[in-house]
Amino acid sequence: MLKRIFFIALFGFISTTLQAKDLPDFTELVEKQGAAVVNVSTSQIVHNTQAFPGMPNLPEGDPFYEFFRRFAPQQAPRDQETQSLGSGFIISEDGYILTNAHVVDSADKITVRLTDKREFKAKVIGSDKRTDVALLKIEATGLPKISQGDPNLLKVGEWVLAIGSPFGFDSSVTAGIVSAKGRSLPQENFVPFIQTDAAINPGNSGGPLFNMKGEVIGINSQIYSRSGGYMGLSFAIPIDVAMDVVKQIRATGKVTRGRIGVGIQEVTRELAESFGLPKLGGALISDVEKGGPADKAGIQASDVILKFDGKTVNASIDLPRIVASTHPGSKVSVQLWRKGETHEVTVTVGEIADEGRVAQRGNKNGGNSAAPSSESSERLGLELAELTSQQKAELQVEGGLLVVDAKGAAARSELRRDDVILQLGNVPIKTVAQFNELLKQIPKGRNVALLVRHGDATSYVAIKLDEK
Repeated sequence: MLKRIFFIALFGFISTTLQAKDLPDFTELVEKQGAAVVNVSTSQIVHNTQAFPGMPNLPEGDPFYEFFRRFAPQQAPRDQETQSLGSGFIISEDGYILTNAHVVDSADKITVRLTDKREFKAKVIGSDKRTDVALLKIEATGLPKISQGDPNLLKVGEWVLAIGSPFGFDSSVTAGIVSAKGRSLPQENFVPFIQTDAAINPGNSGGPLFNMKGEVIGINSQIYSRSGGYMGLSFAIPIDVAMDVVKQIRATGKVTRGRIGVGIQEVTRELAESFGLPKLGGALISDVEKGGPADKAGIQASDVILKFDGKTVNASIDLPRIVASTHPGSKVSVQLWRKGETHEVTVTVGEIADEGRVAQRGNKNGGNSAAPSSESSERLGLELAELTSQQKAELQVEGGLLVVDAKGAAARSELRRDDVILQLGNVPIKTVAQFNELLKQIPKGRNVALLVRHGDATSYVAIKLDEK
């Protein structure tokens, strides 16, 4: 019995020792790179326009102002100072520092504290809200700096380490693995985020994410949280994206991005079938800005962009990033899928304006009616009417069919009354008769792609034809 207990204990000891050897040792990395990580604290003066809390907001010249001044419970301070904390890291010995744009946004005063407790006033050289990157400068020399790694070499499951100041606790170290690469987040079209499970909390923002070589491969930027704290989902901006922003800021003082003026959507399996694509991939063009770079190059709605400037578009989310990183004015080759074949066109890349595209379109379809097509109602569950001249002018279209009613397959595909069908596949639709004739050519049980205008949005909808 004693011998058995001895062997069990020995086996447990050996197993634990072997597991410990398999775990990474971060001590050397922290010792070498920790000094390049800084604390970034900001303060901002908030002007309070309400003199008396809970009372009417009165100007000083108002007759009731003196009454409230005397009898109100307490006069609120006109100016209040708010403070926030974040992290950053030194990228050059002469005091250039990277952090998040949201860390220093609207700050009146920025203080950078090094690991040796020295403090410096920092100024913002430039920031880019679209990537959430900001470049700071402090007046110092001989500073420790980070080494830049290549995020493209990262592998999912690889160990990573974060250093920052969560909740103001300087030089806090957390570790985890790469959970995913190329993540797309809502309203974030230009950053292929690195997802990790390293513990990131408020105050970590702007701090570095290291690989096991001690190289920075990302800037910790966002967390997914329902409580405001760490929940195992953290997102970092790839360092190459950030350094491209830095390069532009230092060269021109601003960041420029390319655009081609298209609306895109994901290529689903049903849409791929309807367009005859041999495999899933690419970005489906659902809208082309009139007079924009894509329009001038001959790109059309229903085209699927497969490559842009030699770079493969594996999914629709890839296209905005690739186009944005292309210098405005560049002439690039675009490979696209159209009517069952690949084509090459050349597009001259435009530049994204600060406020983006602001064109507004109406949706006043009116009460027009026309005789519905019985065949289209039977096969797709649609009752359709041709647009009047006034409706075409309001929608800025040359043709299209108004959805009077949607049932069956159409309703299941979320077509609704007052939607406008602009194209069937890649063919513009002008009359109900034309629509019916095109439907006759499509075999039963196949998916058909309809380009649909719903309000101000235009996108393709796949509907499976009735197999009966």
